[in-house]
Amino acid sequence: MDKIEGMRAFVAVSSENSFTAGAKRLAISTNLASKYVRQLETYLGAQLFNRTTRSVTLTDIGRAYLERCTPLLEQFYELEGLVQERQSELAGTIRISAPTGFGSRQLVKAIGPFQEAHPNITIDLHLSDQYVAIVEEGYDLAIRFGQLKDSTLIARKLLSMRIVVCASSDYLAQRGRPLQPDSLTTHNCLIPTSAADPNHWAFCIDKVIERIRVSGSFHADSPRAIAHMAAEGLGIARCPYYAAEPFIKDGSLELLFEEMEVTELSLYAIYPSNRHLTARIRALIDHLVLTFNVK
Repeated sequence: MDKIEGMRAFVAVSSENSFTAGAKRLAISTNLASKYVRQLETYLGAQLFNRTTRSVTLTDIGRAYLERCTPLLEQFYELEGLVQERQSELAGTIRISAPTGFGSRQLVKAIGPFQEAHPNITIDLHLSDQYVAIVEEGYDLAIRFGQLKDSTLIARKLLSMRIVVCASSDYLAQRGRPLQPDSLTTHNCLIPTSAADPNHWAFCIDKVIERIRVSGSFHADSPRAIAHMAAEGLGIARCPYYAAEPFIKDGSLELLFEEMEVTELSLYAIYPSNRHLTARIRALIDHLVLTFNVK
């Protein structure tokens, strides 16, 4: 049997908790993925998965094997990458998780030139505004806003972005323009549930940071959804600048309290600390750092 193929199939199935999804990730048939895993189990003399009609879960031995198998595969991929790098040609797949709004616009725009320069690299981009467990779900890289909470991961900063308050001219004409941040208590504020403290907005007032309690009729975990609803005139939004930027540029939204902004949101490329980065992943991270002009 091909041990590498068996290990690849095992890791893919364990990441997806499904033979079908794992096979799809490897671009092979479900029967072939199942065959590879059975051959690996036979070779090892151990059952790696508990299989039922509804679920596929790791056995205790399977979890222990996964912990040791993953770094070995990464070293194998790195060895391939080193050969490819010396041939001046990067190749292979990079599986990335990124937030929906930023990922579908700014990140895609940044990745485009990288793929043009390296046509043999395949980008597998998954967009979600929910927290993604990078190792458990089999991602090579995650693009995330905010401080790193998991000490087992490594973060490389890509950029810092303003958090802005904005509203449409229609909304301001109907409800009046808030002259001070504390006026927001009487307005319909659009609540970003992905924020650490969504109902308190921070402002620098007379050199003192004050937090204003806000409320409103629309809550969402997507900054782009918040900005879009503000552009439709539903209320006042507070969101990362990238989410509001298209609407600001076309005049659908205008900024409020610019001189009182206090919060910046940092964007990071995140990857597991115990993983040897392949040449292609290192190259992509370096490209993103240069593209987003981090000094």
